[in-house]
Amino acid sequence: MKSWISFLMPNDEYKEKKMLYFLAEGGVLLFLFLVIMFISGNFISLDTAVILLAGIAIFLFYNLGRYTLSGIEHTDIATEKEYKGALRALKARTASFVVVFGIGYLIYKITSDQASWYDFFGMVISVGALSFLLEFISLKKSYKKNKELL
Repeated sequence: MKSWISFLMPNDEYKEKKMLYFLAEGGVLLFLFLVIMFISGNFISLDTAVILLAGIAIFLFYNLGRYTLSGIEHTDIATEKEYKGALRALKARTASFVVVFGIGYLIYKITSDQASWYDFFGMVISVGALSFLLEFISLKKSYKKNKELL
């Protein structure tokens, strides 16, 4: 079935179906959150921007978490050798991402006149660690899932 969202979906039918489930579940959670915020709006005074950003965060983090924990990202990792090779590649990708992100963030901090080395190193290390952790969890789950299928 073709839709306007098809260009975002993977070519693998199993992955596509799982991702559609994740997106639908995230959409339902977002809808419920917005209904709750609409009802509680009479009792609690919150800024509209905060509510919208919280809704976006709920949707994104739910989908990211489900995708990471599902173990469907690395379908070709089933042996110990492939796992170790993928782990080395993950480390290299994370290191290059941290360097590129660090350069971009440094340029942003310098141009915005808010240059602080504590902020810079804190942000770069946090983003790098989070990126590595999410990818590592996904790789580990995929490896375990693929190993059980063999």
